Amino acid sequence: MNVKPDIFPFTAIVGQEEMKKGLLLNLVDPRLGGVLIRGEKGTAKSTAVRALADLMPGLQVVSLPVSATEDRVVGTLDIEHAIRAGEKRFEPGLLAAAHGNILYVDEINLLDDAIVDALLDAAAMGINTVEREGVSHSHPARFILIGTMNPEEGELRPQLLDRFALSLEVSGEREIVERMEVIQRRLAFDANPEAFRERYGQEQSRLCQQILHAREQLAQIEPSAQLLEWTAKVGIRLEVDGHRADITLLKTAMARAALAGRIRVLPADMVEAAMLVMPHRMRRRPFEDGGAGMGNIQELLGAVLQEVADVL
Repeated sequence: MNVKPDIFPFTAIVGQEEMKKGLLLNLVDPRLGGVLIRGEKGTAKSTAVRALADLMPGLQVVSLPVSATEDRVVGTLDIEHAIRAGEKRFEPGLLAAAHGNILYVDEINLLDDAIVDALLDAAAMGINTVEREGVSHSHPARFILIGTMNPEEGELRPQLLDRFALSLEVSGEREIVERMEVIQRRLAFDANPEAFRERYGQEQSRLCQQILHAREQLAQIEPSAQLLEWTAKVGIRLEVDGHRADITLLKTAMARAALAGRIRVLPADMVEAAMLVMPHRMRRRPFEDGGAGMGNIQELLGAVLQEVADVL
């Protein structure tokens, strides 16, 4: 494991199980499509993202500040040099630095829409292309995109929400015992980071090995016709637009099965995957007033599942 004494251990984070699962699924399948984490301040969003990278040797977090310009993100071409010398001179941006790593955007809802479009395009294609005055340059840009935001500060456009594979909401712990544990662990970490990290060293190593094993398992999973049928029925029943949701749903369910050490996708994998993939793509989102609540989604999923339970 990398020595990063200033990073809080992932396995030491109290609660926030849905957030941790969404992040881990993107480590199992780095091409899943990233995750958007929505929630109030002080709910360990940034802590969890940096802790995620700490799990895997060599994995880095490249942070994209809200103030970043488009050139700083995608890179720049020196047009004058191209005209004068007849060769391209490219100055890499943050998308190049993020290749093979995690690209983290805090307060992504405050980022300029043009920049969000550019990074989402790169995340989807795995390639960043810069064009200026008829001159173009492309480079690989495969990264795990993680965005965090506080909904009280504004929302993302639905078109941008759809580009995130997973979306989930976090909030502070509401039980006294859990809140006490959050405080206690943070104080212990601040007092002696190295000792605290050592305490969780074995758990960190086990989780790292679990992820590596899950990647091997994922490569062996082949979706059956019945699984494809169930996926299609969920998309139709929940009235999501396009087919990105269907594809992402199946990939997420497969990653969940692999993380559990299986090469067979179970109904429970599909249900949990749907709760991460579908709500932010529905025409009436669950976090809006009057929207279809999580209970309704579970009910719909249960109905579809009942129809095909005998073949899953």
